[in-house]
Amino acid sequence: MVVGYNAGVQKILIVGSGDVARRILSRLAPRARVYAVLRDAAKAAAWRAAGATPVLADLDDRSSLQRIAGLADLVLHLAPPPGEGRCDTRTRNLLAALGKAKSLPRQLIYVSTTGVYGDCGGAQIDEMRHLNPESARAGRRVDAERQLRAWGKRCGVAVSILRAPGIYAADRLPLERLHKGLPALAEADDVYTNHIHADDLAAACLAALRHGGANRIYNAVDDSDLKMAAYFDKVAEAFALPRPPRLTREEAAKQLSPVQMSFLRESRRIGNRRLKNELKLSLAYPTVEAGIAAARRNPCSS
Repeated sequence: MVVGYNAGVQKILIVGSGDVARRILSRLAPRARVYAVLRDAAKAAAWRAAGATPVLADLDDRSSLQRIAGLADLVLHLAPPPGEGRCDTRTRNLLAALGKAKSLPRQLIYVSTTGVYGDCGGAQIDEMRHLNPESARAGRRVDAERQLRAWGKRCGVAVSILRAPGIYAADRLPLERLHKGLPALAEADDVYTNHIHADDLAAACLAALRHGGANRIYNAVDDSDLKMAAYFDKVAEAFALPRPPRLTREEAAKQLSPVQMSFLRESRRIGNRRLKNELKLSLAYPTVEAGIAAARRNPCSS
């Protein structure tokens, strides 16, 4: 089942109003009626000026979500799970609120994470790979996906899920890390890493609204095939910074925090065939080299 949309007549609810949501809004306004869920009232003016109708609500406060019921035909769920626990209570609260309306949304797009696959030992994988979350945060994403897919089947709402890796843009490059001289892993211990430019993720969300299949998963990754240290080297070279020193995994564990080390434990090479063939997405930044070059040329626009 594929659900299309006409942005000129549909009402769209964006949940999780961050950087990617702003990029989505810039592609929709003023052709669509867009509602943006905000926790911070101080940000309402900026979102209104950008073309959205702010809706003050908090996914951690179920009572505040009553106003979103029946508000939109299409929902873009970009909000992360809470920072602790085994379950995504925010998604649970969102679905409870949406379910109270007489008219449910026709379609919901959720941005998840490729972290749900866990460590794949550098293997090339696709959406058929079994889930093996190795961190609590990835486990909460798996819970969110399962909630959404079950709800979509039960209620007749077309739910499509985009699994995104490390999101980057001109203002989201590891420049601070390079300035600090934090180490990267030596080749023998290094892990494969996956990326998507924030503009391409925004475009993928809109492509999923046009072409996404019900209960279908899509890996929202670019074409890069890089180990993490090589990624750092490319950024360093582009911005005339020293390359990070190389350490063994044991040596790095003595210098990096547990959170920093957590990103160096999982290695996978993720394919994007469905993204291109089914969602018909042409990437503006097919490789990190293209995104880094754009950031160097014009740091304020990418």
